[in-house]
Amino acid sequence: MSISHDHNLRQPLPAARPYGLRLRPRRNDPFRHLVGDDWQKEHWFATRAERDAALAQMSGRYLYFRPGDAPTLEFEKLDP
Repeated sequence: MSISHDHNLRQPLPAARPYGLRLRPRRNDPFRHLVGDDWQKEHWFATRAERDAALAQMSGRYLYFRPGDAPTLEFEKLDP
C-alpha cells in the first residue's frame, strides 16, 4: 500500500516488513454483523520484536474498558 503523504513521515518506512498480524472478530462478536464474516485487517512490521510489542498492546485491556470487558479480536501472527 502506498503512503499518501510520505514527506510527512518522521523516518522512511523500512524496505521490507515481513512480520505481520492478522486481526479478525471472534464468532460471537456483534461487530461481525456490521462488517461481515470475511472482515480482516493486517498490520506489517520490520521485525518480530515490533510485531510482538504491537500484539501485546492490541491484545491487552484498554484504558477505557468497563469492568469485565476484554478485546474481542482474534490475533494471528504472520511469519515469512
